Amino acid sequence: MISQDTLIRDIEGGANQSGLRDTNARVVLSFIRRHGALPSAEIARRSGLSAQTVSNIIRALETDGLLKREQAVKGKVGKPSIPMALDPKGVFSLGLNIGRRTSELVLVDFNGTRIAARTTTYAFPEIERVFSFLTTGIKSILDNHPEAKPLIAGIGVASPNKIWEWLEVVDAPQDAMRKWQDLDIADEIKARTGLSAVTENDATSACVAEHLIGRGSEFADFAYIFVGSFVGGGLVLGNKVISGPTHSAAGIGPLPVPDGKGGTTQLLNVASLYVLERNLANAGLDPKRLRQFQGDWSDFADYVAPWIEDTGRNLAIAAAAIASVVEVEAVLLDGAMPEAIRHRLTECTRRNFSELDTTGIGQLRIEEAATGPGARSVGAALLPIHSKYFLA
Repeated sequence: MISQDTLIRDIEGGANQSGLRDTNARVVLSFIRRHGALPSAEIARRSGLSAQTVSNIIRALETDGLLKREQAVKGKVGKPSIPMALDPKGVFSLGLNIGRRTSELVLVDFNGTRIAARTTTYAFPEIERVFSFLTTGIKSILDNHPEAKPLIAGIGVASPNKIWEWLEVVDAPQDAMRKWQDLDIADEIKARTGLSAVTENDATSACVAEHLIGRGSEFADFAYIFVGSFVGGGLVLGNKVISGPTHSAAGIGPLPVPDGKGGTTQLLNVASLYVLERNLANAGLDPKRLRQFQGDWSDFADYVAPWIEDTGRNLAIAAAAIASVVEVEAVLLDGAMPEAIRHRLTECTRRNFSELDTTGIGQLRIEEAATGPGARSVGAALLPIHSKYFLA
């Protein structure tokens, strides 16, 4: 039987030279985050750091409230080893996902566990409404979790690239949406809340969540696809999330696929939830009901089934294209949909991929992601923690 530890890939080790305490502290924290509670001797063995270096770092991190001791494990000989784990109460972070129809604000702990959440819906993301929701949401959450207030690492923000360009799809006034083009979101958040902000593409933020708290420990190299109002993606290579200079790396939405009429179209036009919503609207049904019944879409089975088939076929083509350019071990599929629908979509994509000519691509696994609908907001919340405390 293959042990769970065998399935988890190690990150790069540290260095024993003086003056690298911060880097080495990140190495120690990263190994613990990736593998769970570990004794200092095991961290030293895996990282290449000396036992004394690891011991000193662990002592300092425990003093700082970032690590906690787990129950001692008795061996056959010698002293019992004491596994060290991340202290979930050591650091907290906020995450805001600005969607085309919904915004969500979450509070997570050091482990990335979702502690609290607030949501708001709208016809389109008008700036003042979004930031009013943010400020009232932060106050509400921290009033209910005062222990987190002095330990907030910052706020991460996930939003679609160039949100102002999707005017027709969200049926929004041009003037209101164009205001986003001239707005520095991080500066605006700092001015309104006093918190430092990290911004990222929404699909890449979701990929960060999958990498850090989902199935990322299983794969050093993988592509991640999130099917939301529009489809987007992320890429992890060498255990690192690749964002790109304009935060557009592996966005995949613009990837060309067959349009069924002898031409091509962008993937986002045939593999996004707005396509399903459009189909419902054309049938005289209110597409908002999809968001109202997030856990159960059985009432829409006649429309969901063909959407899954069409989407799965196009996602399979996208997976083949990704694997033709970048050698990844797996493509992980996620989305803003019930778990049962995500499972069916993954199976459909896997079946369609098996029917493609993949000569030269090699082995590629089509797998279901683990993070789920909240991946974008949780991933956003993990951004400040990731940047301050971890290497990968």
